[in-house]
Amino acid sequence: MPTDEPVSPSEPRGITPSEPRGFTRFVTARPRLSLLIALVVTALAVFAGSGVADRMGSGGWEDPAAESTYATEVLQREFPDSEPNVLLLVDSGKAGVDAPAVAAEGRRLAEQLAAEDGVTGVGSYWQAPEQARAALRAEDGRWALISARIEGDEKTAAETLDRIAPGLRGAHGPVEVSIGGPVAVQHEMTETIQEDLVKAEMIALPVTLLLLVMVFGSAIAALLPLLVGIVAILGTNAVLRGITEFTDVSVFAMNLTTALGLGLAIDYALFIVRRFREELAQGAEVRAAVGTTLRTAGRTVLFSALTVAVSLAAMLLFPQYFLRSFAYAGIAVVLLAAAAALILLPAALMLLGHRVNSLDLRRLWRRGGAPAKEEGARWGRAAGLVMRRAPVFAIATVAGLLLLGLPFLGVKFGTPDDRQLPASAESHVVQQEIRDSFTGSPSGTLKVLAGKATPEEYGEYRAEVAQLPDVLRVEGPVPSASGDMAYFTVLPKGEAVGEQAQQLVHELRDQKAPFDTSVTGRAAQLEDSKAAIGERLPWALGIIAIVTLLLVFLLTGSVLIPLQAVLLNGLSLTAMFGAMVWVFQEGHLSGLLGFTSTGDIETTLPVLMFCVAFGLSMDYGVFLLSRIKEEYDRTGRHEHSVRFGLQHTGGLITAAAVILAVVMVAIGTSRVTNTKMLGLGIALAVLMDAMVVRSLLVPAVLKLTGRWTWWAPGPLRRLHGRFGMSEGGPEPAVTEAEPREKVGAGA
Repeated sequence: MPTDEPVSPSEPRGITPSEPRGFTRFVTARPRLSLLIALVVTALAVFAGSGVADRMGSGGWEDPAAESTYATEVLQREFPDSEPNVLLLVDSGKAGVDAPAVAAEGRRLAEQLAAEDGVTGVGSYWQAPEQARAALRAEDGRWALISARIEGDEKTAAETLDRIAPGLRGAHGPVEVSIGGPVAVQHEMTETIQEDLVKAEMIALPVTLLLLVMVFGSAIAALLPLLVGIVAILGTNAVLRGITEFTDVSVFAMNLTTALGLGLAIDYALFIVRRFREELAQGAEVRAAVGTTLRTAGRTVLFSALTVAVSLAAMLLFPQYFLRSFAYAGIAVVLLAAAAALILLPAALMLLGHRVNSLDLRRLWRRGGAPAKEEGARWGRAAGLVMRRAPVFAIATVAGLLLLGLPFLGVKFGTPDDRQLPASAESHVVQQEIRDSFTGSPSGTLKVLAGKATPEEYGEYRAEVAQLPDVLRVEGPVPSASGDMAYFTVLPKGEAVGEQAQQLVHELRDQKAPFDTSVTGRAAQLEDSKAAIGERLPWALGIIAIVTLLLVFLLTGSVLIPLQAVLLNGLSLTAMFGAMVWVFQEGHLSGLLGFTSTGDIETTLPVLMFCVAFGLSMDYGVFLLSRIKEEYDRTGRHEHSVRFGLQHTGGLITAAAVILAVVMVAIGTSRVTNTKMLGLGIALAVLMDAMVVRSLLVPAVLKLTGRWTWWAPGPLRRLHGRFGMSEGGPEPAVTEAEPREKVGAGA
């Protein structure tokens, strides 16, 4: 086996220039017309996507087919006062809630609220039955609650709240009123996310442009990725606007649209523009350079987009519309970013030609005017160092990644609440006061919906439930107007979604009764959500793994490389999952990052972050493997090809990761905790993947697997020969100075 020598970026790659054919000819034949059509389509997307955020919801964490969802819907319909979604926190000051003037004003406020259109089920401390008053009065007697239900879906309820809130909030004689409850929390969360998204874009765009100028040097080249990103984002907003006509979409998905729209567009544009500039530097004509770029980098972008889209599409398997929304947004933005990079970008490159290198600002800081062809040499040397010490690097890197992921073993799952909002948000202040000062609240109980029964049967059931070890108090039954059903209110010991409350859900569902029962409440919704995710998660992971294995096999023709790609991608996410628990569950750095720790992680967040981060890891993996495979097809020299691949993509992948991390950190400046966790967590995963896994672990593992890296059995080789895709052109003849490595019978 020959000794590999350092590779010069100026080496010929054996791709014979030819006239563009097929898709390449279609893209480059009328570049001005292509850009004009793109401009018109983008303008239409701006119009079609306007107001999309106003049509989105801020919920979607529940399984619509779950027992708790069914019970909640029945309670909302038959017992509107049992499921209040708006709370007025009445502050009586030093007078106390039982003072005559305070009581009179409290009753007046309740009557005012009940008179509003779209409001039903109004109750208050001053009007409630004696046995229910304790839950509506603070222990110190300063605060009391007025509860009600605003009818309609999320959008209708938010509009009603906007209409009635000004007349209720603030000073009213001897009392001060603040507004909380689920509707207020969701409405405030939606507004906060929209405001934070604008701020994130204002941060990300100029910083991204600056980084692109540093990467490309040319101000002209730096603008191209931003152009692709803006087209992808605007197009995705239009797609989401259309989807809201048919189903619910979470407002949280807007953050993913911005992040992936900029991030992936920059990744794809970086790869294509970099390859185009390399071809020009080697003397290719503009049209031939575009053709070679599309046959090589273009195919890589296509494969990358498919792998990312598959990872995001797996979220369609889950019933929660929160997760499905990210699939809608993610698939749309990935495909649009790839389409813009493969159609719009080549047209722009055709028109720019050599002017793509205009205003090369890097000459200002290059030492001694170092030629551009020497850039990246350090990545080749670093790859050589890693491969010379492959066992050490492999063991140390794997051990370090596993250590960073250990905190995730202690993860606790919960449901999102007002603590997602900043501590100064009005609805957060209200709900926190309820948690601190009230022994029970309308939003912290379990409800048992019971079928038709006799008073004696209801009484026996209530007595049995009261004896359960995790029950603090039982109230009811409250019969419906028709007498066909009733409901019980069960106050669990401990926190509303704590371990005792979750255990009580199972105890209530296992409790035998002479009538049908359905349990709901926050703890029941959490249990149903965990069950829905647990049931579908193996299928989602299986689909991601199988499709990823297939796509990487079609790209490389190897059996081992797809397995390595899946396993190493999974390892790259360990730091993200560990940090998720250490920071956001346990509360470390909460003061610095500005959030309130709830002591748990929302159930759907790990699934979402896995799908997004795994897809982005595959994005970088495909970039690296495609260049290694291209060089291996040309030379047949394994270690040489690994060094060549790192040398030509290491800086590119790192630059793309840093830029994407900047975008995600900008998203992570959000005041909503889940969005902060998503942004900062993905940023960490991306940086770990690019700077640790791709730079250290991949070359070390490829060195250890050696020539067997490219092995495949005969039938699979023939399958790849028929259906696979390769970046190289026709394979050149191999000289005696560069003999191809053989891999046993499978070579």
